[in-house]
Amino acid sequence: MLRDDFRPAPGLSNSHAQSLFGVLARPKATLPLRRVRRDTPDGDFIDLDIVEGVPGAPTLLLLHGLEGSSASGYMQLMLRGCVLRGWTGIALNQRGCSGELNRLSRAYSSGDFRDLSWLVPELHGTIFAAGFSLGASVLLNFLARDANASKLTAAAAVSAPYDLALGARFLDSGSVITNRYLAHFLPAMKARALAKAPRFPGEFDVAAISATTKIRDFDHLVTAPQFGFSSAEDYYAQCSAGPQLREVRVRTLLLSSLDDALAPPVIPHGSDQNHALEILLTKRGGHVGFVEGSVLAPRFWAEARVFDWFDRFV
Repeated sequence: MLRDDFRPAPGLSNSHAQSLFGVLARPKATLPLRRVRRDTPDGDFIDLDIVEGVPGAPTLLLLHGLEGSSASGYMQLMLRGCVLRGWTGIALNQRGCSGELNRLSRAYSSGDFRDLSWLVPELHGTIFAAGFSLGASVLLNFLARDANASKLTAAAAVSAPYDLALGARFLDSGSVITNRYLAHFLPAMKARALAKAPRFPGEFDVAAISATTKIRDFDHLVTAPQFGFSSAEDYYAQCSAGPQLREVRVRTLLLSSLDDALAPPVIPHGSDQNHALEILLTKRGGHVGFVEGSVLAPRFWAEARVFDWFDRFV
């Protein structure tokens, strides 16, 4: 277990203050991004936003969270870190998250690593991967289940949802604060599904999707059937990263906060016996928050710690 040296900014010791302020305060950088559209083996496409590094330098593949994109603040900070180091940074926009609907009826899920499976083997040299929130779940599923993960030199999972059902129950609990989180995710998820409905007759229950006000119900109506699961509960059970940690063989940093209400770090007992894993649990930090410094001059600790982790393998 790595040492917790995170110190929350004054006034931001509360979990939700960290989480929400972290979204608002992370800057959008001006970066030399190049967008590359790649057709996928199943007839869809993904959009990659890339910063080019110097020849021979590492490549860092980045995965965003639920309803995020390469424009998310933590993704921008990681890409900026790549520019400063001369690394190649590749931000993978999950299907349907790059500003344009993807071609197929299904978009993405917490266990959907199909694009990592064909993309990672195309990369060369020192390859790192970092995922945030849902992206961390995707990455951990890949590390545990796909032999192509062995191409990675090291990985990092920040605020991973180790038990998807717990996060869904929190978001659906109906409190004022959870409704604030829900308003950030659910309307966009519903809008994407409803926009696809005319293109795929019979695949979407428009009335039920329009009426739902819960993440669990959306996952039951849309995510689970589109990815071959019998129910939301079946999807959560099979794609939760916690039970799969024993199968990870790539050196991986697990970074979470003990006060993360969206993705409680319920890391199964004995995971620390897997010598591929380094676990860093902080007392404070919220969900992808980890704001140090001050409200007027914030510093973002998690991104710095992830780069510290990867620097060990350069």
